[in-house]
Amino acid sequence: MATKVLTLVGSLRNGSTNQQLAEATSHNAPEGMEVSVFSGLENIPFYNEDNDVEGSVPAAAQALRDAASGSDALMLVTPEYNGTMPAVLKNAIDWLSRPFGASPVSGKPTVVVGTAFGQYGGVWAQDEARKALGIAGAKVLEDVKLAIPNSVVRFAELHPKDDDEVVEQVTSVLKSIKEIAEAN
Repeated sequence: MATKVLTLVGSLRNGSTNQQLAEATSHNAPEGMEVSVFSGLENIPFYNEDNDVEGSVPAAAQALRDAASGSDALMLVTPEYNGTMPAVLKNAIDWLSRPFGASPVSGKPTVVVGTAFGQYGGVWAQDEARKALGIAGAKVLEDVKLAIPNSVVRFAELHPKDDDEVVEQVTSVLKSIKEIAEAN
């Protein structure tokens, strides 16, 4: 049975380098692994505990929870906005954190990767996402990292899935996820 990885992309922009990086992960999944990119983060309302009531959870939020529940591991791909992760990604983590202790991310192997325009590749955003995921109960793989700097220049004419170095790095990240998920 294949290891299923659900990927959430923090950039909503068409053609973003982080969306392209997510495509590169699904394109280079090792044998025995299925990587799917969740579509629809922009449709999930901001988390409000008043709306998080069994039977009346907003459909978009429930779809996210169902997708996460049906996966063996999670991968978040985040740009860096003003030194942190985008609100849409934080909102997804908030919805996935409930009910605490029994949430779809509770104990689930999770990695955070990304690319950004700056020279550090968005490491602050990745650190913030790892922190929020850990508090939400995910099993954050702290040692599995991928931060690609200078994204606008690097990927101006080359899609990440066609960049040999990125393919090697993405494949390594996916193999690490698969090992942990299968041992989980």
